[in-house]
Amino acid sequence: MRKKQIVVTVVVVAIMGYLYSLPVKGFLKPKENQTNTAAAVKKPAANITVAAVSATAKQALQPSFVEQITVLERELAAAPGKVELQKQLAQKWDDFGQPAPSAFYYLDIARKSKAFADWLIAGKQFNLAYRMSQDTAAQGAFVVNAVEAFEQATKLQPENLEAKTGLGVAYVNGGGMPMQGIALLLDVVKKDPNNHDALLNLGMFSMKSGQFDKAVERFKTMVSQKEEVEPYFYLAESYKQLGKKDEAIAAYERCKDLMGDPVAGQRIDEYIKELKK
Repeated sequence: MRKKQIVVTVVVVAIMGYLYSLPVKGFLKPKENQTNTAAAVKKPAANITVAAVSATAKQALQPSFVEQITVLERELAAAPGKVELQKQLAQKWDDFGQPAPSAFYYLDIARKSKAFADWLIAGKQFNLAYRMSQDTAAQGAFVVNAVEAFEQATKLQPENLEAKTGLGVAYVNGGGMPMQGIALLLDVVKKDPNNHDALLNLGMFSMKSGQFDKAVERFKTMVSQKEEVEPYFYLAESYKQLGKKDEAIAAYERCKDLMGDPVAGQRIDEYIKELKK
């Protein structure tokens, strides 16, 4: 339940900062000399480590959760590199809705195992950590590591759509090769027109580049398949930007209904109130 509440908070409270704090430049015109490596992504700060992100993440946890993590950390310190303990820590952090430390543990596991599944989950956790973070230095580290994980995954399974989608998102997030990332996502949608993650991210990137009509089509496709909070929220925002107030209000209302969270619902009510003025 706690993880679900965290996701709702991200969608309603932090999502607008995520969408509009990032630069749009680069989405409409490819940069010169783009490459197919992580080199085009800015190098992360050296202090963005599992210890650093764990310390930050613990501040968001209740004491009993922190104690569970601390016990496992002590066991790992006594047996450095023990994969089973790393997996337990990664899963525990994930259970508590903290993808950043989870991602670092999964990445270390993947670097040892070289297994597709391990690379894939590491990349997914780093992409999620990127979305949930407002720390630009940390985001840089998350992007670099996500690119590494997904590139390794796609080498092992070049046609895997989940890995392609993750790599496309990481490329766009990194700012160094956005058009290449968009191309990957478009290729995924061409092969699987209803691909949830590809549609979601294409819609979000359309919003960031001001192409709200395209965003609407992506999110409408998503909610026609399955009604979810996040695409409804983005759909409402896209309608609002297009000046379609009635459609925006209807989407916000459905988003609020799906949340079932009074606090989050109050925030949505504020958006609706502004539209009705």
